[in-house]
Amino acid sequence: MTLINRQTAKILFLVLTAQFWLHCAGTGQQVNAVEKNVDYLIEQGKLHWANRNDSLSLFYAEHFISLAYEKRSEDFNLAILYSQVLYTQALFSASSARIKDSLFQIGADISKKATLTHPDFQSIYQVAQGDSTFRLLSAIADAPQNIVPGLYWWATNQAYYLYTKPVIERLNNRELLEVIMHRINSLNPGYHFGGPYRFFGTLYTRLPGVDISQSKKYFEQALTHHPEYLGNAVQMAEYYHQKKGNREFFHQQLSEVIATDLYNQSEILPENILYQDRARYLLAIEATLFE
Repeated sequence: MTLINRQTAKILFLVLTAQFWLHCAGTGQQVNAVEKNVDYLIEQGKLHWANRNDSLSLFYAEHFISLAYEKRSEDFNLAILYSQVLYTQALFSASSARIKDSLFQIGADISKKATLTHPDFQSIYQVAQGDSTFRLLSAIADAPQNIVPGLYWWATNQAYYLYTKPVIERLNNRELLEVIMHRINSLNPGYHFGGPYRFFGTLYTRLPGVDISQSKKYFEQALTHHPEYLGNAVQMAEYYHQKKGNREFFHQQLSEVIATDLYNQSEILPENILYQDRARYLLAIEATLFE
């Protein structure tokens, strides 16, 4: 943030905090007051999350959702939203690599906990056979559709955390990540606009010994089924085309992203704005990436 943005953020923080405590003061019974206050935090967080392409709104989305999560960490949907907010902060912020890693890891841990403690997952895990690792993988392979969001944001945050780590760490986690995402792909391949395809497209550029054509295949599936989501094109350029040294395709794909008219969209508009900005950034450093 610039100095002006920081000052603005502080002023808005004070105003929003005052509004929050005024809201708290007007409640009735103590238990109901706590619940209403958490609902208020979630409401405010979601309002800012809807404008997450703005860095200040994303900052406040994380602020309110994190406060709500502290009070209601057992809420599966809230945990998944918080995990997604942290992923978005890590992916698109100008923070240091250390901070990004921390955000990805926290996001992974939150979704992992929400998934593993979910009653529908526990009922499967408790009857699974074998050692703890085999039981976990077996339960994930049989996981029901209603915990797909938990599985997805667990694996996605964890993968991005691992991408900057030594190869041995990525290889040690490969089976877990693949089992999670193959289960999601079998239940809901369109989750988060082709998320499983996009995940594998990225993952298979970061693992040694994997045929890079596997990455291309998955990215093409993501683009075929969800061309409206610019993250599919941007990540294909950033990971697959860069890995292959396809500078011409890299440039062409990102240029098409930037030229896309976004303002007939609604649900995915904030993220598409973020991905357009990401495309501009990647083109600005294109020469360095292909040295």
